[in-house]
Amino acid sequence: MAGGGLRGIIILTMKIQLSHSFEDIISIDNLLLVWQEFIKGKKNKKDVQIFLFYLMDNILSLCRDLENHTYQHGGYQCFKISDPKPRIIHKASVRDRLLHHAVYRILYPFFDKIFISDSFSGRNNKGTHKAINRFRKFTYIVSKNNTKTCWILKCDI
Repeated sequence: MAGGGLRGIIILTMKIQLSHSFEDIISIDNLLLVWQEFIKGKKNKKDVQIFLFYLMDNILSLCRDLENHTYQHGGYQCFKISDPKPRIIHKASVRDRLLHHAVYRILYPFFDKIFISDSFSGRNNKGTHKAINRFRKFTYIVSKNNTKTCWILKCDI
């Protein structure tokens, strides 16, 4: 930058305190609540049924591994789908996905408060339809109500 300064750049800092601990995430109560949420719509999946057959043993084992800091994430199952286009999916084990959900359940309220309003994926009361509607509003603004050409960059960050 000319002039050697950072003029015009505003840096905002937010001091937000996370009110939960590692113990809250790995607690038996949290893991059982997460299981109830996780199993919805998945009861007929073979891997879920196997985990369910030994549910308490599996949850206690996961909790113990987390408490002892010996937990290791397992591998992924790879499979192909065509919905609506062919894709390769990598799926974690039920045990690992249960932990993913446990972390998400506790940390979501904290991070949701600090995400920008135009972040739509994986958030309550957001989603694809609201993202598309927001996108349409921006295109109308940039294209001056569809009277000028505008360019869109589609990418993941």
